[in-house]
Amino acid sequence: MIVDLRSDTLTKPTKEMLAVMASAEVGDDVFGEDPTVNLLERRMAELFDQEAGLFCASGTMANQLAIKAQTQPMDEIIAHELCHIYYYETAGYAYNSGVSIKLCKGKDGLISPEDILTNIQPDYDWLPKTSLVTIENTHNKAGGTCYDLSTMQAISKTCNNHNLKLHLDGARIWNAMVAKNYQPEDFGSLFDTISICFSKGMGAPVGSVLVGNAVTIKKARRIRKAFGGGMRQAGILAAACLYSMDHHYELLQKDHQRAQALGSIFEQQHWIASVSPISTNIVIFDIVDSLSPQKVLEKLSEIGIKMIQFGPQTIRCVTHLDITDEHIHYVEEKLKNLPL
Repeated sequence: MIVDLRSDTLTKPTKEMLAVMASAEVGDDVFGEDPTVNLLERRMAELFDQEAGLFCASGTMANQLAIKAQTQPMDEIIAHELCHIYYYETAGYAYNSGVSIKLCKGKDGLISPEDILTNIQPDYDWLPKTSLVTIENTHNKAGGTCYDLSTMQAISKTCNNHNLKLHLDGARIWNAMVAKNYQPEDFGSLFDTISICFSKGMGAPVGSVLVGNAVTIKKARRIRKAFGGGMRQAGILAAACLYSMDHHYELLQKDHQRAQALGSIFEQQHWIASVSPISTNIVIFDIVDSLSPQKVLEKLSEIGIKMIQFGPQTIRCVTHLDITDEHIHYVEEKLKNLPL
């Protein structure tokens, strides 16, 4: 048995999802004529109380479009110091948009209105202009932590008061909604743009949707074309996203429960120094100083368990659609005799 816990991006489409993809009604999306893409974009916009949506090849593309559509060169964006936009998008904010980034420490990957206020640049010629705030929900490097609704409301109010645009990197927004028990209409209108990912917990093979007002999304569509992101019969992919909403969203709670089960298993291992609090489907733990992550990962791989290094002494694993209770039991049994 192979238990692949490296990421929730590793899921394979189910037979049912593949069947929906194969039968999807398609057209040329660059001409705006793919009915399945149009349906997905319209449905996401309506669901999150926004005017329009744009289907993107990835969450990174959606984030980068949001930044470029809402900033000017020499502007600056505010974000948490561990955010995906800073760590894992190859400095795209600088390369694509010509902006700098002001990093906040925050707590557990989450920033506060106070963090924003203390990082707005004064209006001097020699400083960049603060124009956009981005937050990440759930927060990957912080272990899947989620924003409370009240905090998002307060952040939105702060941005409005200081004429700042607000973007939500909703990489695992579906997980956050399940964990915090809020609905899209509860927070969608708090943001100027939201990137909504389907290729992680939702189990679709490809795709994110960027939502916002009609003017911003029209601008983002043009930028997407310049990025090479204008897809043709993309309804084949959009169909998978639509299917995931109707059939996989309700399964996310199981992912969270299995993550908690893994955390309990890890707490019993002598070679694990500590397990971080588990909010959703991401489990992060530190190993003892006498071991290297490389050695631990090699030993785990030998018994069919895959995870990834996430820091000098840190390892991450993520539950997802393809992980079952049987897999969790397998991990528990195999770790009892792990030669470390």
